[in-house]
Amino acid sequence: MAITVNIYYHGQSGQAQAFAKEMISRGIVEGIRKEKGNLRYDYFIPFDDPDTILLIDSWTSQEAIDHHHQSPWMAKIMTLREKYDLTMDVERFISDDEIPEYDQSFIRK
Repeated sequence: MAITVNIYYHGQSGQAQAFAKEMISRGIVEGIRKEKGNLRYDYFIPFDDPDTILLIDSWTSQEAIDHHHQSPWMAKIMTLREKYDLTMDVERFISDDEIPEYDQSFIRK
C-alpha cells in the first residue's frame, strides 16, 4: 500500500515554477526524498496551465506522512509557499499496488 498526495500549487506569473525550482536548488526536495517512507516526490507542469505545478508526493504509510509533517523540511516548504504566494488543491489516493490483469493489457512496456 502507498498513500499518494497530488498537490496542485497555483501562483501568478511563474511563481509556482519559481517555488519548485527553489525547492530543488535549496536541496529540500532531495532531503524529503531521503526521508524514511518517501516513495516519490516529483514536480510536473500541466501543458495547459503553466501557472500551476503538480507535486506527486507518495509515502509508505500515514505514519511516514505524519513524521514528514513534523520534520524541518515542512517549515521550509511553508515559508516558500508564503514567499511565492501559492494556493493549493489537494487530492489523496491510497493504492492497492495491484493492477488488474485486464488493465495490464493496455500498458505498453
